[in-house]
Amino acid sequence: MFSKEESKKIREAFWISFGKEYPRKWLLYNTKIKDLTLKFTFTTKKAQVSIDIEPYDEIVRAYYYDKLLRLKNIITAEYIEEIMYTEHYKLDNGKIISRIYVELQEVSIHNKNTWKQTMFFLNNHMAMLEAFFIAYKDFIVQ
Repeated sequence: MFSKEESKKIREAFWISFGKEYPRKWLLYNTKIKDLTLKFTFTTKKAQVSIDIEPYDEIVRAYYYDKLLRLKNIITAEYIEEIMYTEHYKLDNGKIISRIYVELQEVSIHNKNTWKQTMFFLNNHMAMLEAFFIAYKDFIVQ
C-alpha cells in the first residue's frame, strides 16, 4: 500500500512520463461542447479512454448519449471495435454520467511494469477517439 502522498507522486510521474513519451496536444476538455469531454483514466485497476457526458441536465445528457448511440456502428466498424457504451456510469465519487469508453484491464498506475503497455493503449485509443469525434462533431451538436 502507498500513502496518499506516495500515490500522488506516482500518478504525477506517470503523467509526466506519458507526456514525454507521447508529446501531443490532446483535445480532451476543448471539445467546444460544454457537457462533453474526452478523458484519460488510469487507476490501480484499469486504464480507460472515454467520451464523458456530464451535464447538470438529464435531458441534455440523454440527448448527447442518443446522438453517440446512433454512431455506434460507425465507431465500432471504423475506429474502436471494442468500444463500450454505458448510459448510467457511476464514477468513484458517486456521480452518474454517460460514458463511451474502451478499457484496458489488469494494469495499475502503481505498477511501473504496466506503464509502457498502458501508455501505448492510451495514446492509440485516444488518437482514434479524437479522430472519430472530429469527424462526427457536427452530427453530435445538431
